[in-house]
Parts: sequence; C-alpha cells; structure tokens
Amino acid sequence: MNTTIIGLDKKETELLTGNLNSLLANFQVYYQNLRGLHWNIKGKSFFELHVKFEEFYTDSQEKIDLIAERILTLGGSPLHTFEDYSALSKVPVGKNISNDVEGVTLIVNSLSELLKIERAILETAANANDEGTNAMMSDFIAEQEKTIWMLNAWLQ
Repeated sequence: MNTTIIGLDKKETELLTGNLNSLLANFQVYYQNLRGLHWNIKGKSFFELHVKFEEFYTDSQEKIDLIAERILTLGGSPLHTFEDYSALSKVPVGKNISNDVEGVTLIVNSLSELLKIERAILETAANANDEGTNAMMSDFIAEQEKTIWMLNAWLQ
C-alpha cells in the first residue's frame, strides 16, 4: 500500500482532501454570509443578533483554519481563491439581508448544507481509517446540529 507520512492510503487521502476543500469553500461562503448579516442586520433583534452573528463568524473562522490545516496534514493544498470557493459552494449566498428571520433562516439552510458535506467526509474518513478527520467532522456535526436546533427554536 502506498501511504502518506501519517500512514494513510495516498489515494484515499486525495479523495479526502478534495472533499475537505469542498467543505473549506462552503465554510468560506458561510463565513462571508455571516459577516454580511452582522453588518446589515436591522430591527428589534439587532442587539441580540449582531452579537450572535459575530460569535458565529468567529467560530467559522477557526473552523476554516482547522480544515485548511487538516488538508495540509493529509498532504493536500487548501483552496484559497474566491473563484474556487464560488465554483464548489453549495451554501446559499445571502446578499443585503437585514431582516432577522431571513438572516437566521439563511444560517439554518447554510448549516444544513455544511452538515451534508461533513457527513459524507465522515464516511470517507472512516473508510480511510482517518481518525483525525473523523474526529474533526464529529465535533463539527454535533455543534452544528445543536445550533440548528437552537436557531429553529428562535424561528418559532
């Protein structure tokens, strides 16, 4: 078997780095959406959501770095252009959203897309015996599922 320096099959890690780059691209679009929501939110929920959106984009920024570093650990190269991000992203783009319900709904829909990608990566990582990627995806999934539950409660 042809393995990487960390002992994983090279072909499987190539597939994983491609999937992680897709996740990276989607997180970058999600991050930009959160920045826009933070800047543009208006209305009676302004104070509550302005702070919450900042919390979310700060968390996303950390996850983006973790994903890029995991790609590097697996021997790949993280994508870093807006052109690449746009081409790979499935997360909906929010533009000029200032309404609270519309903004929170965008976040829920974005997190749902991220979860789909993360679950696929989780399966691929398990097949590759890649516990590092597996653990990262498990942590992301658990946190994002809870966030979706909380945001849906807010939307009620």
